[in-house]
Amino acid sequence: MKTTDENYFEDILENKASIIQADQGENIELNTISITFKVTSEMSNDQLGVYEIVLPPMAIGAKLHYHRFMDETFIVNEGILTIQIADQEYQVKPGGVAYAPRFTPHGFKNDTHETVKLTLLFNPSQKREGFFRGLHETLSETPIDPEKYLKLYNKYDSFPVDPSNMIPIRT
Repeated sequence: MKTTDENYFEDILENKASIIQADQGENIELNTISITFKVTSEMSNDQLGVYEIVLPPMAIGAKLHYHRFMDETFIVNEGILTIQIADQEYQVKPGGVAYAPRFTPHGFKNDTHETVKLTLLFNPSQKREGFFRGLHETLSETPIDPEKYLKLYNKYDSFPVDPSNMIPIRT
C-alpha cells in the first residue's frame, strides 16, 4: 500500500548550480599564500572542494603528508609547482596535473622566483574550508604551536609523515 507521494520512476530536476567568476569566492591569506574558495563542501554536499591557490616565490604550501579519506588533485595554471610524492620531487608546469590519491605521501611548494597559481581539488572535500580557516588562525600565532597545528591537521584528514617537520616554513 503506497502511503506517500514519492515518485520512484521520474527524476526531479533542481537548479543547484553555482557560477563562480575568476574574481569571486571567499579569500583567506595565510601569511603570503592566498586561498580562494571556489566550490565548497556546503555547495557540493561535501563531495568536492575546489580552491584557487597562489604561492609567491619560494613559498611552501604543505610539507609531506597524506590523507586517509580524500584524494587531492593539483592543476597548475601559472608558474612551476614543485610537488613531492613520497621521496621524489617533480616539476609541474602550466597545464600539468598531479593527482595524489588517499594514502599517498605528498607535499608541494614553489621553488622558483615566479608566482605559482594552481587549482586544488579535494574529493570528497571533508569540510576542507574549516581546515584552511584553522590554518589561518594557527599560522598567524607566534610562535606556532605544533600541538595545535597537528590537532587541526588530524581533524581534517591530514597526517604529517614526519610530525617533527610539519610546519610549512623553510628551515
